[in-house]
Amino acid sequence: MSGRVLIADDDQDMCELMEADLTRRGLDVSWHTSAADAFEAIKVDTYDVVLTDLRMPGMDGIDLCTRISENHPDVPVVVMTAFGNLDSAVAAIRAGAYDFVTKPVEMEMLALTLQRAIEHRSLQEKVKRLSEAVQDVGRFEEILGNSPAMKDMYGRLSRIADSETSVLIRGESGTGKELVARALHRRSRRKDKPFVALNCAALPDNLLESELFGHTRGAFTDAAQARKGLIFEADGGTLFFDEIGDMPSALQSKLLRALEERRVRPVGANKEEPFDVRVVCATNRDLETAVEEGRFREDLYFRINVIQINLPPLRARGSDVLLLAQHYIEQFAEGSGKSVTGMSRAVAEKLTDYAWPGNVRELRNAIEHAVALTGFEELIVEDLPQRIRAYKSSQIILGSQDPAELVSMEEVERRYISHVMKAVGENKTTAARILGMDRKTLYRKLQQDSE
Repeated sequence: MSGRVLIADDDQDMCELMEADLTRRGLDVSWHTSAADAFEAIKVDTYDVVLTDLRMPGMDGIDLCTRISENHPDVPVVVMTAFGNLDSAVAAIRAGAYDFVTKPVEMEMLALTLQRAIEHRSLQEKVKRLSEAVQDVGRFEEILGNSPAMKDMYGRLSRIADSETSVLIRGESGTGKELVARALHRRSRRKDKPFVALNCAALPDNLLESELFGHTRGAFTDAAQARKGLIFEADGGTLFFDEIGDMPSALQSKLLRALEERRVRPVGANKEEPFDVRVVCATNRDLETAVEEGRFREDLYFRINVIQINLPPLRARGSDVLLLAQHYIEQFAEGSGKSVTGMSRAVAEKLTDYAWPGNVRELRNAIEHAVALTGFEELIVEDLPQRIRAYKSSQIILGSQDPAELVSMEEVERRYISHVMKAVGENKTTAARILGMDRKTLYRKLQQDSE
């Protein structure tokens, strides 16, 4: 045990007895024989818990509880009361006491109670620091994060936000690519004009062209009336193509022509119409490989990839996972009317150990799940989804001294390539750069592993 304890009891012998026992258990103990002196001590020094007798001349234990609760609400108070005096215990709790113990005091039980109180204060301090960090942490509009990777991205976004240059945002699913696109729009000179998003993977191929460019009445069977395309709805503002890598080949050539000429002909129309948009695209695919394999037009790739923003996965953002978790705890607690203020140390460890394949979207979902289930002021491990509770990180290379567990260099390479591919979201271009090999060599090794 560790922590600083302040005892207030008018029985000096009892103070000395408790001091000796608790000191032996590792606690730093101070005591006063009056509640008034104990309260003065709190003003000039820091304590993790106050242990007070209930009945004392002058200021009693209830009064001391009340004054500590009002002036030092972060310091828990444990009250000692006579056995069977339930009314006094209830009064102490109402006055702000953390807990109570009955006299005659059983030292083992007292030590456990004080330990819980000290851990409670420690948790409260951690929650307070996290809450302050959420407020003070680096931000770019609604994007939250304080890791070096995110700070580097903020600087890059700040430099390009007010330009007219096309931007390609790359990142795994769930990392917040649309959030980045909206942040760019809000910082641009086009911020007072529309931000229009088109998810290229969400619509059938035959509807994408009409959705993007619009159509005239009767242009096709279901075209009962004319419709303005998204490219015109975004006029003057920002047009965001989400999952651009899923755009069908036939539409890629039409989009390229439209972006180069800044004019487009709606489906079924006889003439082209001008438009003025800034184009921001996002993808979770390896577009370089798609270009090499003929699935994505090279000229369109260069047209949209003037500036590239790489959004790091959550597992590469260090302590950002706890900052984001605290942010979502406060958000969902407020929305549900629950008094959830933070997370236990065990929960923090689970969140930082987990690999987060679904990134920030998965974290948000997990915290919403936990806040909905919890019955406590802080999340506990049992509140988390099963996949997070049961997660165990895997080792790529064993550090065993047992010859039976050692593997060949070929197997080491295979495992490490697999590890790197997962870390970069299966982006072969990035993986090849990290591994120090050209893409053709990487493709060959991946092909060999799949055979």
